[in-house]
Amino acid sequence: MDWIDTISRTFLDIDAMLAVLPQLLAVGLKNTLIISVSATLIGLVLGMVLAVMGIARTRWLRVPARIYTDIFRGLPAILTILLIGQGFARFSQQLFGASPYPLGIAALSLIASAYIGEIFRAGIQSIDKGQLEACRALGMSYPKAMALVVVPQGVRRVLPALVNEFIAIVKDSSLVYFLGLLVSERELFRVGQDAAVLTGNLSPLVMAGIFYLIITVPLTHLVNYFDHRFRAGRRRTVAPSSGLAEVEELHTTAPSSTGSKA
Repeated sequence: MDWIDTISRTFLDIDAMLAVLPQLLAVGLKNTLIISVSATLIGLVLGMVLAVMGIARTRWLRVPARIYTDIFRGLPAILTILLIGQGFARFSQQLFGASPYPLGIAALSLIASAYIGEIFRAGIQSIDKGQLEACRALGMSYPKAMALVVVPQGVRRVLPALVNEFIAIVKDSSLVYFLGLLVSERELFRVGQDAAVLTGNLSPLVMAGIFYLIITVPLTHLVNYFDHRFRAGRRRTVAPSSGLAEVEELHTTAPSSTGSKA
């Protein structure tokens, strides 16, 4: 049919996909991973700081953390990227040159830290308070008990949510192109878009989408697997014992014990 042929030529042109594949691998994939991993690492550090501030007993720590989280979770990602990317462009050029990468990574880091901070805070507060009290009873200080006992358990509980946030950062990295990228700095979306404009075909964009799926879908299944392993542990199930062996042992030892008393 004509409509099937039209859809195939518009979205599934193999020649157009193969033509853009080298650029997606050599340029787009590399830059997308650089942006995403850098923003995630910075977001993890800032997010942990926000989580600790959010559960602090003093109000002057909780209130700034709450305001920060509300602002960067409430603003659209593209608005944050444009405000930081264009507002600090002159300052960034003096330090890093013309590359928009530092400001793009900074904007994504601020957004990610707001979400990661809430994830960490929820994970830490989900740990039973009795564990902290037990650590204090053993003589551990509050920071040491949090760092060695409470926080590691909380992080393990929120591992799926952290991976989901990384997936969101991978997808949001496509918004950095609004700041203007050099040819060597294009990420997956920009490489696919440029090829689609040049060829008048959307197949390069579909190929870029396939790369995003290659990154995100295996991560989702991998974290679900490890989360199941963490919950189940490495203990092997043992069939329940009926107790008949113990009863039989009592019967066999009863005569000998009686004879010794006689």
